[in-house]
Amino acid sequence: MHTDTERCVRAVQSKDARFDGWFFTAVVTTRIYCRPSCPVVPPKAENMTFYPSAAACQQAGFRACKRCRPDSTPGSPEWNQRADLVARAMRLIGDGIVDREGVPGLAGRLGYSARQVERQLLAELGAGPLALARAQRAQTARLLIETTALPMAEIAFAAGFSSIRTFNDTVREVFALAPGELRARAPKQAAGAAPATSGALCLRLPFRAPLNPDNLFGHLIATAVPGVEEWRGGAYRRTLSLPYGHGVVALTPYPDHIGCRLSLTDLRDLTIATSRCRRMLDLDADPAAVDGQLRDDPVLAPLVDKAPGRRVPRTVDEAEFAVRAVLGQQVSTAAARTHAARLVTAHGTPVKDPEGGLTHLFPSPQSLAALDPEALALPRSRRATLTTLVRHLADGSLRLGVESGWEEARARLTELPGFGPWTVEVIAMRALGDPDAFLPSDLGIRRTARELGLPHTPAALTARAAAWRPWRAYAVQYLWATDDHPINRIPA
Repeated sequence: MHTDTERCVRAVQSKDARFDGWFFTAVVTTRIYCRPSCPVVPPKAENMTFYPSAAACQQAGFRACKRCRPDSTPGSPEWNQRADLVARAMRLIGDGIVDREGVPGLAGRLGYSARQVERQLLAELGAGPLALARAQRAQTARLLIETTALPMAEIAFAAGFSSIRTFNDTVREVFALAPGELRARAPKQAAGAAPATSGALCLRLPFRAPLNPDNLFGHLIATAVPGVEEWRGGAYRRTLSLPYGHGVVALTPYPDHIGCRLSLTDLRDLTIATSRCRRMLDLDADPAAVDGQLRDDPVLAPLVDKAPGRRVPRTVDEAEFAVRAVLGQQVSTAAARTHAARLVTAHGTPVKDPEGGLTHLFPSPQSLAALDPEALALPRSRRATLTTLVRHLADGSLRLGVESGWEEARARLTELPGFGPWTVEVIAMRALGDPDAFLPSDLGIRRTARELGLPHTPAALTARAAAWRPWRAYAVQYLWATDDHPINRIPA
């Protein structure tokens, strides 16, 4: 996108928010970089240059605009619709892997050399993994500076900086303000609004409009596991297992953003918690591209026009969702919740939740690896499926994560007993994030297809759905939404 200068100039001159996150505008006369929708008067075309990432702008010597806050834009949808090396690397960097394991850790998870990863990222994004991680740390630091009363030293280490000096230098370079000056400019109602002692933060998660929250939150609420998830006070709340501790998040849909209240036991988990919440709600999607293509189908067009902007409800933990997918095989939503709740009570880690009714973290594969199959109130074949899955997840022979290659993960899952096409594809769609995952054998999809006059056998429907690629997972959401099911509505 950033190489198409004419198109970029048009987007900037029209202040088109749809392109926020796709590219960044650097103004050579002011040495400032902005998002395309920056509200200031657009610069002359000859004074604009375009970069694919905020990190590339910073490396070229530009500082972030204080007006449009380009570091707070939605992420590029490219990383959610691809599964190549660069996309997987960007998802891992967003998950904080460089801060925890360094570039060698990033390369090791991807199965490439550090040099190859660096070369690929530089070629496409204009910045290497360290620069991309640095830009992310700067964004986290700004967030903590402006929304908490934490001492600057604590913020520096919570944001992932190795020293206070590096923190100070980075903040000055990126924002052209010292950390203290950045806090002084913050809105009064935001500065210190969340008590530092509680680790609670109130954030605004941006997205590309439109966003239809009905099926997104409805699905999460209807399938919520008691003790791990709940709907309370107009917010979807759940517990989070994080690298440095645990957390509780409350997510509330608003017309122009998602309200996010995070309570963390360790603020170093802020970046990864925010990244996982954005991923679960599919907030970096590009609804203009998705809905535009689906509207080309005369059968889907009325569904899209009725409620545009549907997202794919995903997960904060890929292994957790895989376990829940097995528990949900051939049973009702209520039965799946009951089976999952029993596992949580028996094997989950207890947590305290003063603000609600959450009681446990979902059990990890390691804690489930030693469970007694006879204690499971499941058919014998499904017990074998579940125990085989958790054993492979626990020993690392099966890896489901943001770094996973979608086709490789499908192949590994298919090799396991009890994993048919429906289970593999629902994991690909909601855990791995493949936007083209498709469920032609799903009973709800087949029933809707028949009602709409579409082919309703799996093979014929798959052939008919070729025109929906690469957005078949979104087509599934529109087809599901025609049914009067709790997953399609937010409780009153």
